[in-house]
Amino acid sequence: MRNGDVSFWQHDLGSPARRAPLAGDDRCDVAIVGGGLTGLWSAYYLAAARPDLDVRIVERRFAGYGASGRNGGWLSAELSGSRERYAAAHGRAAVVSLLAAMREAVDEVIDVAASEGIDADIVKAGTYVVARNRAQLARLHADVAWQRDWGATDADVRVLDAAELDGELRVAGARAATFTPHCARVHPAKLVRGVAAAVERRGVTIHEGTTALAVEAGAVRTDRGTLRARHVLRCLEGFTAGLPGARREWLPMNSSMIVTAALPADVRAAIGWRDPATLGDFAHAYVYAQLTADGRIALGGRGNPYRFGSRTDVDGRTQPGTVAALTAMLHDLFPATAGVAVEHAWCGVLGVPRDWCTTVAYDAGTGLGTAGGYVGNGLTTTNLAGRTLADLVLGRETALTGLAWVGRDVRRWEPEPLRWQGVQGMYALYRTADRRERRPGSRETSRWARVADRLSGR
Repeated sequence: MRNGDVSFWQHDLGSPARRAPLAGDDRCDVAIVGGGLTGLWSAYYLAAARPDLDVRIVERRFAGYGASGRNGGWLSAELSGSRERYAAAHGRAAVVSLLAAMREAVDEVIDVAASEGIDADIVKAGTYVVARNRAQLARLHADVAWQRDWGATDADVRVLDAAELDGELRVAGARAATFTPHCARVHPAKLVRGVAAAVERRGVTIHEGTTALAVEAGAVRTDRGTLRARHVLRCLEGFTAGLPGARREWLPMNSSMIVTAALPADVRAAIGWRDPATLGDFAHAYVYAQLTADGRIALGGRGNPYRFGSRTDVDGRTQPGTVAALTAMLHDLFPATAGVAVEHAWCGVLGVPRDWCTTVAYDAGTGLGTAGGYVGNGLTTTNLAGRTLADLVLGRETALTGLAWVGRDVRRWEPEPLRWQGVQGMYALYRTADRRERRPGSRETSRWARVADRLSGR
């Protein structure tokens, strides 16, 4: 089994040709720090609106090295964070608009991929989220009621009983599931490499192999020289903690994945996973999965959720214990996969704010902007955030610049060792809650999960 190599997705395509680094001190109109999808989408829409602008992207490794090229491949309309928390600051109508914008962003990514000739294995087949015990089933019905309270219709979310789900996808022990059509399966590395090529066709320069040492008003200081610009956008998401003074802003939460060999025909028939809808569950330490275009199952979960001091992985390498746990979950969900080899495992980090809510911000006075805190829902959110940053930089007052996440203050995380203890304790409690809820007599959410929710501030 291969472990690391950034991700299966990147390994599947082969190592990308590296772009030239910054060649000493220089100047441009817009400097973007981070070559993931937030930075790339921001550059894409800036260049589309203003082809005369000199837009540069500074990237430490290569475009898509981080979460943009390692994620689970869910082009989902899921909004990170508490809707009530957004509404407290901006009102309920603003949150409803944000939810609609997220759904529209799924189709926007699909449309751009089509218009730019990006073949990223995109199929919009929706998402199933399964409940496998009584406590999870109670959360399923509570979640549906909560979504309907926020305006969701039968077209947005519906409930399938066990028999109905079995006709679509056979998950061991499933009691029911929700289904939403607002999600597409995607090959993340194909998407991010395609978007990178598209921004270059629009005249944007990507400086790879260039490490940002400091982000300041009017300048990005790097190991290759200083890039000065009127507008400087920090788009580092889970890698934000690597900048001076930003260690406690967005916590780099770790998530790991495994991918199987292509499923044999008899295993595929036993599972019945015909349409490539993505799959999640109502566990507290939840999993997420997709069926790839070449017939593999790619499945992910938290594993070791956080490294002390906001450290990050080395080229995606993950722990053997995490691989074993994810493999056990794969076999638990789909017993027919017991004889199918797991061929690749990897991990990456996602940005988590202390209040678990996404932020898009821009200061017209300093020219500094940022977006991030996607809490694992970044594949679609990066597009909407990038479009929003572009409008903010250009001084436009649009529906996007009025969204409920714009201009939010980011609450800082606790210092170490409290940060490490808190995150490790939170997930230990969630895992304990999941074990207790699997007991035959369990009917409702474990009190240990409620303690973890209070600890996390979610």
